Amino acid sequence: MKKILITRRLLRSCEDKAKETFDANFNLNDELYSQQKLIELSKGCDGILSSLTDKLDAVTINKLPDTIKIISNFAVGFGNIDLEAAKSRGIAVTNTPEVLTDATAEIGVLLILGACRRASEGIASAREGGWKWSADYLIGKQLTGTRLGVLGMGRIGQKIAKIAKSLGMIIHYHNRSKLSDDKDQGATYHDTLKGLLSVSDVLSICCPASKETVDMINKETIEYLPKGAVVTNVARGDIVDDEAMIDALERRKIYAVGLDVYKNEPNLNPGYLKHKSAFILPHLGSATKDTRTAMANLAIDNIDEYFSTGNCKNKVN
Repeated sequence: MKKILITRRLLRSCEDKAKETFDANFNLNDELYSQQKLIELSKGCDGILSSLTDKLDAVTINKLPDTIKIISNFAVGFGNIDLEAAKSRGIAVTNTPEVLTDATAEIGVLLILGACRRASEGIASAREGGWKWSADYLIGKQLTGTRLGVLGMGRIGQKIAKIAKSLGMIIHYHNRSKLSDDKDQGATYHDTLKGLLSVSDVLSICCPASKETVDMINKETIEYLPKGAVVTNVARGDIVDDEAMIDALERRKIYAVGLDVYKNEPNLNPGYLKHKSAFILPHLGSATKDTRTAMANLAIDNIDEYFSTGNCKNKVN
């Protein structure tokens, strides 16, 4: 029986599955392991079931024991892992695609609604009490007839577009290439980032994290957006230059932001807290029981498939 290190707590049913499949070393206190402790705990293990909170950079990967043959990431993203370093060590890296599409897209739509309709201010006002209705009280942006720009029209982007279209939004998107007609759902394709941003009353960031997308939304590209645009991010925090975005909020270039992800999670840039128009969530994209169960089970299955066949369909390196 293969031995694996599971770096964070999973739902009980998933830990039971791992226990039946492997000799599993669990993180019973759900502590965030330091890189050094992760290296130490992986001694004698054949694989690691990691989390996005684990920073498996080149230095860490190069110090892993030779017995480690696979890192199965409990996420669809894998920006926390240096893929080239893993490949050079002969370590397979896998992820959990598809199973979190619906749950993450739901949060993506919530961000759009929350930011456009001033949900943070409304919640605060309701909790404080004593608010008085008036014709202009907490007026927000209506979605019907508004142009939604989807940056990254993958599975999640397509699902957000589908829901947004049902709300009367007009869909535009930017990808490396144009989608087939059955996937783009009649949306307008833009072959440049500038082209997309210039028509995005609301921007939904859904693209994968990569070296090319770090700070893609920055001081320069924010200026392509229409004045008073809304920006939401359900992808990865590294895609947005926080200082540039906060500056744009202060200048009212940007009307509001909706963020489920941000740099240095869980430590939010305090500049956002100065703006009532910032609708912030603590990375809830996949946070449903069904989705987290499916993700963990797939991460376990990825390891099992790799050791059974020598390969895995969800291998990303």
